[in-house]
Amino acid sequence: MSADIRFGTDGWRAVIAEDFTYESLRRVADAAGRVWADEHPGGLVIVGYDTRFEAGNFARAAAEVLANHGLRVQVSDRYLPTPALCWSVAQDDDAIGGVMLTASHNPSRYLGFKVRMSDGGASPVSFTDRIEAELAGSAPGGRGEFELVDLVDPYLEALRGMVDGDSIRAAGLKVAVDPLYGAGQHYLAEIMRSFGVEVTEIHDQLNPGFGGLHPEPIPPHIDEVRELVRTQGLDAGFITDGDADRIGACDTHGEFVNPHRIICLVARHLSEDKGKTGRIVKTLSTSVLVDRLARHLGVEVTTTPVGFKWIYEEMVKGDVMIGGEESGGIGIPSHVRERDGLLMALLLAEMMAQKGKGLGELVEDLLAVTGPMEYTRADLKLTPEVKDAFLAAIPNMAPTQIAGFDVHDIVRADGIKFLLPDDAWLLLRPSGTEPLVRVYAEALNMGVVDELIAVGKTLVQEA
Repeated sequence: MSADIRFGTDGWRAVIAEDFTYESLRRVADAAGRVWADEHPGGLVIVGYDTRFEAGNFARAAAEVLANHGLRVQVSDRYLPTPALCWSVAQDDDAIGGVMLTASHNPSRYLGFKVRMSDGGASPVSFTDRIEAELAGSAPGGRGEFELVDLVDPYLEALRGMVDGDSIRAAGLKVAVDPLYGAGQHYLAEIMRSFGVEVTEIHDQLNPGFGGLHPEPIPPHIDEVRELVRTQGLDAGFITDGDADRIGACDTHGEFVNPHRIICLVARHLSEDKGKTGRIVKTLSTSVLVDRLARHLGVEVTTTPVGFKWIYEEMVKGDVMIGGEESGGIGIPSHVRERDGLLMALLLAEMMAQKGKGLGELVEDLLAVTGPMEYTRADLKLTPEVKDAFLAAIPNMAPTQIAGFDVHDIVRADGIKFLLPDDAWLLLRPSGTEPLVRVYAEALNMGVVDELIAVGKTLVQEA
């Protein structure tokens, strides 16, 4: 009876009113409540939600079911970013875990159920496997009581304390903020304005359909804010995804600053300007620029499969300065073992203010150290038959050349990754949250990147 519910890369996600219904949500909440109550009878679980259709009502429905297991349950009194939920769980010694009702960067028709552990970090596969095993065939009838609490204001105040507000205030920055109609709306702009930043915010209304936008902070979804920054001569643009745990940015010319470069910029800032130490953890799909910067900084790099839950597991081991993934999820474990798009935007603003340089200039300084690399990603929507054929073909894929380049090595840890000369690479990987196969490539210039992407698409579709 539980075949329709599976936890993917980060939680269970499904289309609202098709597979994501009150019936199915209550089944998942019931299973999670049973696991938590078995380990921590009477423990506190904190529940939050984003700006998607019915998300608040779904959150309260989940809370009633969790409370029926004798758990003490608190629910956010308003929408909030996922990192706010995670930070709230980590800060409360009584909290045994959390639930976030969100589908993150997925299209508006999706909603999801993210589980967080007592430290605010992503739940390991072993935990979500236990939830799946406890799924009942029908929704429970019992309902318990929960408490509404303010999870937003304490989190925002904590963020203010993590950057040099005086430097930001003195810099007189003018920026655009685009929450893509997601859970970061108003919150990032509010903090920036409290530091004297002149903020133009767009897509900041409650719109469950996200105005037709896909809430992922990469082109072409961010073209409007890029044009705004360029035409109005603003210093930068900062973009967060549907639940504000991911970051995107553009410089004063409207040029996209991709997450690979943001990871490097923030890591360099933490190390050189703030004296932080520890490993840099990145996913398999993240740029070699991270490795090059790490050698410059004299720090170790750990590479994981795609998905922040793998970065979280490294954070639990300790000695991690920062962890990040190509999709824009970047986290600093001294804050919380989770991604935080708002914090990343504030740190970029702090860098610009303290160094007196624009975001584009900071990128130029970075590339002067690491050398250039270009990157892109293409998402292929496939029929189940084509996707299954590709998955079946992965173990036997062994080309000796890709786009005329010799294949130096093949990594099959998460999809299939071909390592090529001059640090170039091509990765073919099925998405863990959407019916897609993603094709990633990195090389010295965009001409080669485009060639690699074309070959990658062919390899997937003709498998």
